[in-house]
Amino acid sequence: MKLNILLTLSLGAFALGISPLSAVENKTLPTVTVTAPDVSTLAEEALVGPYNQPEWTEHRRFTTTRVFIQKEPWEIGLEQWYRVRHYRDGSTKNLFIEELEIGLPNRMQVDIYWDWVHENHETSHKDVAFELRWALADWGKLPLNPTLYGEYKITDPKQGADVYEVKLLLGDAITPKIHWGMNFAFENEIGGERAHEYAVTQGISYSVIDQVLSAGVEMQFKYENVAGERDNGEHKFQVGPSLQWRINKNTHLDLVALFGCTNDSPRVEGFVILGWDFGGGESKPDIHYKPVSGMRN
Repeated sequence: MKLNILLTLSLGAFALGISPLSAVENKTLPTVTVTAPDVSTLAEEALVGPYNQPEWTEHRRFTTTRVFIQKEPWEIGLEQWYRVRHYRDGSTKNLFIEELEIGLPNRMQVDIYWDWVHENHETSHKDVAFELRWALADWGKLPLNPTLYGEYKITDPKQGADVYEVKLLLGDAITPKIHWGMNFAFENEIGGERAHEYAVTQGISYSVIDQVLSAGVEMQFKYENVAGERDNGEHKFQVGPSLQWRINKNTHLDLVALFGCTNDSPRVEGFVILGWDFGGGESKPDIHYKPVSGMRN
């Protein structure tokens, strides 16, 4: 009899939409919110290293424009450059550069270059250059992330006099897929014609495939003069497309073609850069081809 009464009450409660448990305790269950990973954020925007810089800044994106610091403390990189200039008189000049990059503490980096030139069917050593750059603050602490740059070239006497160069490097992300950089430079020849060069370079790129492929545009303007003719120098302006293929997380290939827009400019100037990162320093998380959600420092 009691069992029949309990069954009848339970069926009646279900018929009225009342749970037997709620009739006994009338407790409210907590609300559970499920958040899906933000797969729209690029992995190359992940903040990495001791300076909290975006991952894309650690791989040279532009040829004529540098951005911030490429190497973390004691990290090593190697780049092989090939530059070709085709002049309006029909002549061609080829330059080969081997570059060793070494990250230093305190937002610094030193680079060493060996330059070789090939023209008139002859190849000869051109110079050895030493570069030091220093970022004024960690990434994002100052507008446009200013970085100071100094370079000294020990030139082969057959190629001319030694040269020093100073630059101000600026760069940032305009949007998560659009990256930008600009440099202001002054170069001075010590001896010889005592040539001066004033330059402004700029690059902008769009990430087509995250950490794989990006395309953009680069430009450079130069005003060059020599002693005795400071007011009668050459104006050179070039602009053209650029492409970077991140072959894997340690290797990148850059292709750039700049077309001359003034009579003093080369008709075409092309660059091919192949870079390798050998690691060292602090270990890095494997963020290649992964969403950045949950990986920021």
